Amino acid sequence: MHYELVAALIFIHPLCPSYLCSMEIIKSEYVISSPAVSNCPKPDRPEYAFIGRSNVGKSSLINALTNKQELAKVSGTPGKTQLINHFAITSGDRKEWYLVDLPGYGYAKRALAQRKTWQKMIEEYIRNRENLVNVFVLIDSRHEPQQIDLDFVNSLGEWGIPFSLVFTKSDKSTQRETAANVHQFLNALAAHWETLPPHFITSAVKRTGIKQILDFIDNVQVSLK
Repeated sequence: MHYELVAALIFIHPLCPSYLCSMEIIKSEYVISSPAVSNCPKPDRPEYAFIGRSNVGKSSLINALTNKQELAKVSGTPGKTQLINHFAITSGDRKEWYLVDLPGYGYAKRALAQRKTWQKMIEEYIRNRENLVNVFVLIDSRHEPQQIDLDFVNSLGEWGIPFSLVFTKSDKSTQRETAANVHQFLNALAAHWETLPPHFITSAVKRTGIKQILDFIDNVQVSLK
């Protein structure tokens, strides 16, 4: 598979028309939790990773995407995800891929040494995982742009990693407030980026944006053939 080509396709064709794409997840199951990229499963299928600041709603979003409420563990305690978690997904036409739940970056009630270990693990995975197709960066839509999110996104750009933005918890604010925060974040990126990445506004509770993310993945899967 030519993943460099996929990187270009993601930015040129971020979404396919709704009448062409409609992914249905048939099966999703936990595979393994790995302390390092070297311990991850054999890279024999496309991989989509999800990451964000602690308590951004990552587990809830993963459960909504797979329509399996207990697939990823939901916790009110920041920093509970500590390993690289792989889930095997089978979608329409028997397409198989991995969904990866990465540890959150930013605040967590852990020692500095532990947080540095997580940071090193995350960077090594993102930069060295050969079958990684796209990183979904989760941003809390309730807040104005946070520097830690902007810094992480800019790092992905420096490393040449294809990514998309997922603004979470849109049900927690008014549409106007959510739109304003998303607009500010994209404007902050536009100051340094010639082309903005695809973005999605989501709510795991109302399932807002779930179909759009799945259709995006389906579009990329088609591009890999």
